[in-house]
Amino acid sequence: MTTIAAANTAAHTVSAATAAAAPASPPGGALSKLSGNFNDFLGLLMTQLRNQDPTSPMDTNAFTSQLVQFSSVEQQINTNSSLTKLIEATQGNAVLQASGMVGKTVQAASDHLALQGGKAGVGFTVSAPQPVTVSVANEVGTVLHMDTLTGQAGANAWTWDGKDASGRTLPDGAYRVAVTGVDGSGASRAVPFTVSGTATGVGRSGSAIMVQLGRLAVDLSQVQSVGGG
Repeated sequence: MTTIAAANTAAHTVSAATAAAAPASPPGGALSKLSGNFNDFLGLLMTQLRNQDPTSPMDTNAFTSQLVQFSSVEQQINTNSSLTKLIEATQGNAVLQASGMVGKTVQAASDHLALQGGKAGVGFTVSAPQPVTVSVANEVGTVLHMDTLTGQAGANAWTWDGKDASGRTLPDGAYRVAVTGVDGSGASRAVPFTVSGTATGVGRSGSAIMVQLGRLAVDLSQVQSVGGG
């Protein structure tokens, strides 16, 4: 009877461990592990059957339930594998479609602007005429250029020639940018904005599709508009 109890406990442990671990494993490896665990389960089940007490036979509901668990886990693994392939195919198609942006002017939401060929652009909208400050900084936060202009009610555009406060021409690249205006009480407030640049490439970064604007990479989901070349 001790052998039967131990085998039954081991079988349950194998089933529970498989159900818990399989979804976190890669589909191919998970199926391989599931197959090995299933063979172990069958071996333990046969041991139970050979050593059961004839006067108190084993409850068939127990191992039937465990077989159902194995079947359910296998179906989940196969479903995950199919979803993974579907996602990869969808992402590949998205990259192909997004490649049509290359060479065109793109406006996107980003806290960095792309200096390309000594030019960069920012667009913003304010509800009423007001002073607006656009500041450009490097990655450590040092302000390189600051410009204050009068924003008109509606859409506004600002361009940067790539020069710092001392008139030195900076190299092309990605720079931090911030736009601030004033609220009804005259206090400073952040103004939502987009940056513009020429798309130079499209690629995948993990599960995201990224659009390259020179050295600046923006998520495809942040692209607001695409214009002509």
